[in-house]
Amino acid sequence: MDIALVGPGRAGTAVARALVDAGHRVVNVAGRTPDAESTRIAAARFEARVAPVQFAGRGAGLVLIATPDDAIGATAGAIAQSLEPDALVLHLSGVHGLAAFVPLVKARPDVQVGALHPLQTLPTPDAPVVGAWAAVAGPPLVAELARAVGMHPFAVADDHRAMYHAAAVIASNHVVALLGQVERLAAAANVPFAAFEPMTRSAVEHSFEVGPAAALTGPVARGDVATVLGHLDAIPDDERPAYRALAAAAYRLTGRNDTSLREVLA
Repeated sequence: MDIALVGPGRAGTAVARALVDAGHRVVNVAGRTPDAESTRIAAARFEARVAPVQFAGRGAGLVLIATPDDAIGATAGAIAQSLEPDALVLHLSGVHGLAAFVPLVKARPDVQVGALHPLQTLPTPDAPVVGAWAAVAGPPLVAELARAVGMHPFAVADDHRAMYHAAAVIASNHVVALLGQVERLAAAANVPFAAFEPMTRSAVEHSFEVGPAAALTGPVARGDVATVLGHLDAIPDDERPAYRALAAAAYRLTGRNDTSLREVLA
């Protein structure tokens, strides 16, 4: 397949690179402006043409829209007239489904539309997607492309996309934010942040092996109110809301009705 990449950021470039590794070819790259550095770098990487957005679809059987979520509809409208008949237009958003393409489908009923969201952090354009799961929507070709690059596709309906994406954000961004709190408290106690790595990895692995409820340990799991109170007394004021919120989530996971602990965490 000849591919047009619209939005040559980290996610778009990573997915395009995986497709190239699977035997496809990037022919057009379009960014905010033709002379933007990210556009030129991506075009050079793929030995592709730099194209204005309104002409990006020419000659491409697959168009990857990898723009910010709120720009997908406008971008699809901008490239509509340049699309080849029966081309597949694919966005990489986690929170949006096929509804993002309703205006495009009305304007160009002769094209196909789909969504493919790699359930993976992509901190660099070279981040691998092989082995990741991917939320897909659209024709069977979308799932086929995901499998071709080594991903495991699963379908997510439009009315579940926001819930799915919230889970994805919690699983990645919120975990990282929580580790930021670990780093701050560890520094305050003169303990190396790296000392927590084996325990954290073990907790995550156990959660996926036996389920979060069975993997839960610690003072909330034991109903140890005095220890929780000691923690709240020891940590800085601005760290307490996050601690309480996560301790309350751990309490919910226990399934118990412990009045004393519930009052402490309220």
